[in-house]
Amino acid sequence: MRDAVSRFVHDGDTVVIEGFTHLICFAAGHEIIRQRRRDLTLARLTPDLIYDQMIAAGCARKLVFSWAGNPGVGSLHAFRRAVEGKSRGGLEIEEYSHFGMVARFSAGAARLPFWPLRNYMGTDLPTANPRIRSVMCPYTGEALATVPALNPGVTIVHAQRADRGGNTQMWGLVGVQKEAAFASERVIVVVEELVDEQVIRSDPNRTVIPGVIVSGVVLEPWGAHPSYAQGYYDRDNDFYVAWESISRDPDKLARYLDEFVYDVPDRAGYMEKQPHLAVRLKAKERLSRGVNYGF
Repeated sequence: MRDAVSRFVHDGDTVVIEGFTHLICFAAGHEIIRQRRRDLTLARLTPDLIYDQMIAAGCARKLVFSWAGNPGVGSLHAFRRAVEGKSRGGLEIEEYSHFGMVARFSAGAARLPFWPLRNYMGTDLPTANPRIRSVMCPYTGEALATVPALNPGVTIVHAQRADRGGNTQMWGLVGVQKEAAFASERVIVVVEELVDEQVIRSDPNRTVIPGVIVSGVVLEPWGAHPSYAQGYYDRDNDFYVAWESISRDPDKLARYLDEFVYDVPDRAGYMEKQPHLAVRLKAKERLSRGVNYGF
């Protein structure tokens, strides 16, 4: 992880750490914090705790998003302090709907300049965000909203497994990891398990990201904690609840970053500080039925 972040994540980059509740790469965010990257534009549909931590650590200049919060708990208080001007440096924001962000990644992945959509009718988001514009449909004459393509400098995707070539498979709840990866200049894939190419080939429809677009592969078990990796470990709901109190207090948040980010060398060190975590969250076995790819 140290090598991947050093090589592929630069000051001033637009960085995407995607994942919709599931497979959010906290380990990569922590390494970005440890390497003290600055002036980043962070983009994601639903920025949650890891972006709150990166904002608190001073990594971010801007946030491009569609919803921000601690899912099921409350606000992101470092984020709020930055937006409200209550912390040093401030934070620029650029807000869209969920589908607006999906459309931006989709346009970026397709190498189109923009994407048309209908879902801003009757809202004031175009007033709040001048980058949301409109175009006249050449077929129907209808006025459609548009959003510009988003082409990140680097997208970081957590997944269950990949081979050494970067062919990456995931299952369970997925978001826009595929679109964000295809839209990006560089792609870091972080996995729970590195497998032989034949394992990937044995179930090809599960491959979401092909190795041809991957810049680097990182083997990092438990790299998504406190989010979850389906079939490997469960979501740490206790942590999300605890974050409400931690993030409300800048001193508590600074102590958290010191103990669990700056003062550990890597994810293994992070896990060593929490010896009962793996037992408490280990996923139970529930296997899907195999399929016959023969002909």
